[in-house]
Amino acid sequence: MADIVERYNIPEQHFWLRGQRSGPPVEHDARAGMWNVYGYPELHEVLGDPATFSSDTMRVIPKDLKPDSKDLSLEGFITQIDPPEHGKLRKLVSSAFTRKVVADLEPRIAALTHELLDAAQDRGRLELVTDLAYPLPVIVIAELLGVPSSDRALFKQWADGLFQRDTKVSLAEPAEEQNVDMEATLKPWKDMYAYLAGHAAERKRQPRADLLTRLVEAEVDGERLPDGQVVNFAIVLLLAGHITTTMLLGNTVLCLDAFPEQQDKVRADRASIPDVIEESLRFLTPFAALGRATTREVEIGGVTIPADQILMAWLGAANRDPRQFPDPDVFDPGRDPNPHLGFGRGIHFCLGAPLARLEGRVALNILLDRFDRLCTDPGDPVHFMPTPTMTGVRRLPLKI
Repeated sequence: MADIVERYNIPEQHFWLRGQRSGPPVEHDARAGMWNVYGYPELHEVLGDPATFSSDTMRVIPKDLKPDSKDLSLEGFITQIDPPEHGKLRKLVSSAFTRKVVADLEPRIAALTHELLDAAQDRGRLELVTDLAYPLPVIVIAELLGVPSSDRALFKQWADGLFQRDTKVSLAEPAEEQNVDMEATLKPWKDMYAYLAGHAAERKRQPRADLLTRLVEAEVDGERLPDGQVVNFAIVLLLAGHITTTMLLGNTVLCLDAFPEQQDKVRADRASIPDVIEESLRFLTPFAALGRATTREVEIGGVTIPADQILMAWLGAANRDPRQFPDPDVFDPGRDPNPHLGFGRGIHFCLGAPLARLEGRVALNILLDRFDRLCTDPGDPVHFMPTPTMTGVRRLPLKI
């Protein structure tokens, strides 16, 4: 990995990309006031046991580090909810991501990809993130939700405000030092909330055949969802519905640039594109870490973790665990099996994984059709997102 780290100037905080770790699979970070789980079998256990490792991390966050509930409510924020409420909410939108519904989107995804690449070629340059990897999935998810895809500059502004930050998670630093960062995060959140609340209110007056109307009209246990839950659910779908694919597509193209022999192979055998995408998800895992909170004292990886502790589940590091993946720093689409955790595991397995995979497959196939070589421009460097818990390029200029 040394050559790749230097070539693409991979940030120091992305430690899992900078050579194999020498420490144990489970460690306590006293400075941050939390635990870190890096190993694959240990993380497999964590993600498969939601009763012990709760997604409701806010429950154990110190009060002085929490935003005021009037500024930020996670009601209906499905990634933070445990069973049985989680299953009820997930069921509400699972029908929007069935195999048939997703498959039927393929012609639209292909048409959008060609349209976006036509515009880039007319300009005589291709910066993959701005020209394709961002607008493609955001247009698709916006059309599914029923919000104007023409507002995608706003969506990007909010997503950047939330995720393009290099601040490390800590429960031990004084609250005063974290308040400034909290305020910077709350601003785009409030703006996005107000935007989607307006659209949700409009659906109550004039229902449409879209996902937002489905949320507004949905009932759980015979009752409509509260407005706050509807809006937060829509926020998750809008953000997660495009960010994962944006990172996946950029990361996959970067892997084919870093390993040109694999680009030659996939050009010769397009049926291997899904394998390339799966190995990209392992090699450069988009959402590299998830938070969990222990509900009881538990032993994992030979270490005892008390109840009510925050732990960071490092998917990116687990996907590089040599106990599970031989030669983990080699990009090998022929890996079989390849049980990576790039989309998580268990009840919180990424709801939009089929859509992300389809968008990645269609877009990559068209890119290989339209360009003789997918390669970065040495004179125009790649920029990675600085966020410590996410792996993705925010700028990827290609020579065309």
